[in-house]
Amino acid sequence: MIRKEDALRYHAEGRKGKIEVVSTKPCLTQRDLGLAYTPGVAEPCREIEKDIHKVYDYTAKGNLVAVVSNGTAVLGLGDIGAEAGKPVMEGKGVLFKRFADIDVFDIELNSKDPEAIVKTVKMLEPTFGGINLEDIKAPECFYIEEKLKESMDIPVFHDDQHGTAIISGAALLNALELQNKKIDKIKVVFSGAGAAGIACANLYLNLGVKKENLYMVDSKGLIYKGRKEGMNPYKEKLANGNSPKTLNDLMEGADVFAGVSVAGMVTKEMVKKMANKPIIMAMANPDPEITYPEAISVRDDIIMATGRSDYPNQVNNVLGFPFIFRGALDVQAKTINMEMKIAAVKALADLAKEDVPDSVIKAYGGEPIHFGKEYIIPKPFDPRVLTWEALAVAKAAVETGVARKPITDWEAYKNSLENRLGKSHEIMRPIINRAKKIYKRLVLPEGEELQILRATQILLDDQIAQPILIGDRKKINKIAQENDLEIKGAEIIDIETFDKFDAYAQEFHRLRRRKGMTLAACRRTLFQYPNALGVMMVKMGDADALLSGVNHYYPEVIKPALQILEVEREKKIVAGLYGMVFKNEVIFFADTTVNIDPSAETLSEIAILSADAIKRTFNMEPAIAMLSFSNFGSSRHPYSEKVTEATMLVKKKRPDLNIDGEMQVDLAFDQELRLRSYDFCDLKGRPNLLVFPTLDAGNIAYKLMARLGGAEAIGPILVGLHKSVHVLQRNCDVDTIVRMSAIAAIDA
Repeated sequence: MIRKEDALRYHAEGRKGKIEVVSTKPCLTQRDLGLAYTPGVAEPCREIEKDIHKVYDYTAKGNLVAVVSNGTAVLGLGDIGAEAGKPVMEGKGVLFKRFADIDVFDIELNSKDPEAIVKTVKMLEPTFGGINLEDIKAPECFYIEEKLKESMDIPVFHDDQHGTAIISGAALLNALELQNKKIDKIKVVFSGAGAAGIACANLYLNLGVKKENLYMVDSKGLIYKGRKEGMNPYKEKLANGNSPKTLNDLMEGADVFAGVSVAGMVTKEMVKKMANKPIIMAMANPDPEITYPEAISVRDDIIMATGRSDYPNQVNNVLGFPFIFRGALDVQAKTINMEMKIAAVKALADLAKEDVPDSVIKAYGGEPIHFGKEYIIPKPFDPRVLTWEALAVAKAAVETGVARKPITDWEAYKNSLENRLGKSHEIMRPIINRAKKIYKRLVLPEGEELQILRATQILLDDQIAQPILIGDRKKINKIAQENDLEIKGAEIIDIETFDKFDAYAQEFHRLRRRKGMTLAACRRTLFQYPNALGVMMVKMGDADALLSGVNHYYPEVIKPALQILEVEREKKIVAGLYGMVFKNEVIFFADTTVNIDPSAETLSEIAILSADAIKRTFNMEPAIAMLSFSNFGSSRHPYSEKVTEATMLVKKKRPDLNIDGEMQVDLAFDQELRLRSYDFCDLKGRPNLLVFPTLDAGNIAYKLMARLGGAEAIGPILVGLHKSVHVLQRNCDVDTIVRMSAIAAIDA
């Protein structure tokens, strides 16, 4: 529960409010200042003067939206004034940034005159790439949006109207599919004829609802032809029937109720009167027209959506406006037209039918989420909404001719959207694309784990790798069926019927017969431990790579790998590597999982193996800092001397590598200090590979960065084996399994 005191403290503590302006260019030196302002700023000014469209190249206009309000219809608070509405507009800016990486200036106008608002907003056009109108009361909001769309050459979007319409439209399409109803046959009843109600009705008509089947009720009753009281031109267009009727009258036989009015408008008796398999979208906030428990208590065939997060199927506008503007801005659209809105509706409806990522499931309590009566629209924190919805909107803008900057390479655009989700997506996207091209065979010994099966479906759908599952065939198929997973393309190795088992046992015995293992012991090991069988598949060439560890401890995976697979030729060690993904960079940590107290020779091999791995897998040029508590002999001790010796060994073995040490971690990242005080240092630039002197140092460091430093960990990546074997973190999510599958494929 959100308490008043908590909300006030949240907004007042520290820097007041919720937003700030952050520079995107350095301004640390006199030269930076000269480029940012005078005299350097004159150059882009001259270029824009010659060609006004270059304002998108040299300024933030193309990623900047104005959230404009006069505070006359703020949430459920009503006409509270421009200043009182400012916290909401700042919050809107936060959502734009959080969900779609769009910058916002909130603009509160102290006017109730529609003409004055139109004139003021029109004059803002040189500054912004789009206008989001917010919390302006009806019917003025319709007039203001219409006039601005007519006169402005950038997208104008009143979210109170179209946001609710788009999200509820997606819910409507999926609910109709589940209830097996045709959109052109249904009777729809609306309660509420304000901004959201009229926009929803107009969108539903564009989706296929017949005008003669749509009835709208306001505080005066049915909006019918010839009614005089409380009418305006926007209501007139939706008038239906020729005589007064109440909401209670109209609910008889209704297939769909759409509520954008006030709490308590719908009774249980009204719900009982609706048609078979009804759909109720009671979207009044914070309290719906009828509560979810009330509605389902009288009908078990109902599908219901509300505006609340504590009931299923929340109609939340945050599923719309950030992503709609993202798509519109990216093609420099002149407007947001009906085709773009419908594209957003269909993208959301389609996404709800996809398998839901673990990150979303965890964010909403950990229970499985599947397309059905209680999940007809995506969750607001589903990261895929950005790529699905923005892409669909941008495509519709291009196809309808309103894009100034048409996109031709849609795959590249999708990648750019994923990059906005975080550095890890940017790092992993090219790796996944490379994995798709080579399409390696990946054995997954934990084939009976639900997480593995969910990842298997993604691997198959996206053609990242060919999964080979080890486990009981009947059990695997049963789990897949119970969770609506399609895994027919995966190969299943059931040990009970595996025709190569005897050959594997003979080869395993050959490898281990002088290590105290009899043939019977080898057979028993392969039968009881799927990880051992999986490693043998890689050894025998029946799989290219292995990935395991969701339900096994690290040694349980790595031990059979070390027993069966030789380490790389001329190498003597295996090491573990983590990629730590920060906001603007990825830095690799080694060794974090295998060698407890490596010798200088081992430490040098860890550095070389890790450097080769990040170059091979991540296509990055390694810059290596060999870490210690000492800077180039400042503290003489066997620990620091070991790092010095290891550094010298690397330089001798691999003079091509950019490396130096021993050094403290702060010196590694302070290039100016290195140049000033240690001009002999061979490390050039900012390091991207940190080699730690001991396992405890590396392990503690990467976990500190993950827990307290906000970094996302990719790994562990096992280096040094002659074949591709990789270990998952226990209980990791499906996204991690998919990423590590791609890494294992590349490593193969």
